[in-house]
Amino acid sequence: MQHQRFAVLWITLSLVGSICCAAGYAQGNAIWPTKEWQTSTPEEQGMDSTALARLIEFGTSRSFDSLLIVRHGRIVLDAYYAPYSADFPHAINSATKAVIGTLTAIAYKDGLLDSLDHRMLDFFGDRSLAEVDDKKNAITVQNLLDMTSGIDWSEPLNGRPDSLIEMRRSPDWIKFILDRPMSNAPGDTFNYNSGNSQLLSAIITKLTGMDARDYAIAKLFAPLGITTSNWLRDPQLLAIGGFGLAMLPRDMAKIGYLYLRNGEWEGKRLLPPAWIDKVSHATVDMKRSVEADLRYSNSFWALPNKQVYMAVGYHCQLIMVFPELDVVVVTTARDFCPFSKLSDYISGAVKSETALPPDPAGANLLTTAFRNVSADKPAEASSTRLR
Repeated sequence: MQHQRFAVLWITLSLVGSICCAAGYAQGNAIWPTKEWQTSTPEEQGMDSTALARLIEFGTSRSFDSLLIVRHGRIVLDAYYAPYSADFPHAINSATKAVIGTLTAIAYKDGLLDSLDHRMLDFFGDRSLAEVDDKKNAITVQNLLDMTSGIDWSEPLNGRPDSLIEMRRSPDWIKFILDRPMSNAPGDTFNYNSGNSQLLSAIITKLTGMDARDYAIAKLFAPLGITTSNWLRDPQLLAIGGFGLAMLPRDMAKIGYLYLRNGEWEGKRLLPPAWIDKVSHATVDMKRSVEADLRYSNSFWALPNKQVYMAVGYHCQLIMVFPELDVVVVTTARDFCPFSKLSDYISGAVKSETALPPDPAGANLLTTAFRNVSADKPAEASSTRLR
């Protein structure tokens, strides 16, 4: 497997081959990686190898496990930091929420969910609930997707997630969430809450008659050619909505590519256009003191000023989509990373909509950067840092 991956990387970095047609990434001529991803040199896709070499080094400062970049439907960078490799499924942590959101969109597109404004409590009429009031009665599916349910919950993005810890200790996670009091009216304010996503997982099960994991395999993973995934379950054996999914980086990129291609895959629409539009024009203020421009929508984060939206998991598990640049980026890591700085690195590496001239010097830098971090690197590999 490692020998095959190094051979693929060599093909990726090779300067031998034809220059790709600029129209090749248009929707009508989209490349579909259902069976496997095609690879390319960065310059063939209008990206700068030297900038990508520096991006690989940036990853070392943030404990990256992997860094993958797709442009115009082809992988231009696929780096794995020792000891990780391409065939290692990564826990994507809270990026699981974006997958649960995507499954909600599929159920809506297929008519199983009549409206995203459907009242949440309608799906739990078989339960005896505590603390039911007008505010709780008003919660909608859309509120769950946008983290604006108003349920009293303490899970700050920069502090101890007390409510999440309590939920995980509870014998019935859904009951724990539904019995919480309300702190705000639905829609009033953003409050990060993994319980919202757990309720969405339960709603998907009620709508489809199958666990969210099985629904994902049937309606999302199989169409995209995703065959490797692990998904943890709660005490009632529901797929965990807020975390718990593990995927290969190349398969994570397929999720991003589905969004980049406006919810279509091989000529079949999987997601409603309005869903993609809402994600790409996120407006819910996340009220962050750091990176104050962050917005939220449909279980995705966004930096509108950087023209990027993303699935985000704890410690920089990311699926980043740059619609204007026709780029998808995947990172897995063991440390936090600054989203704006990372997006600037990526945007800065894009130099042209069409192919650039071959750059042997840049290709050599990129090869060196890869070998310096790779699980395949020889023992005598250079430790030279790029400036």
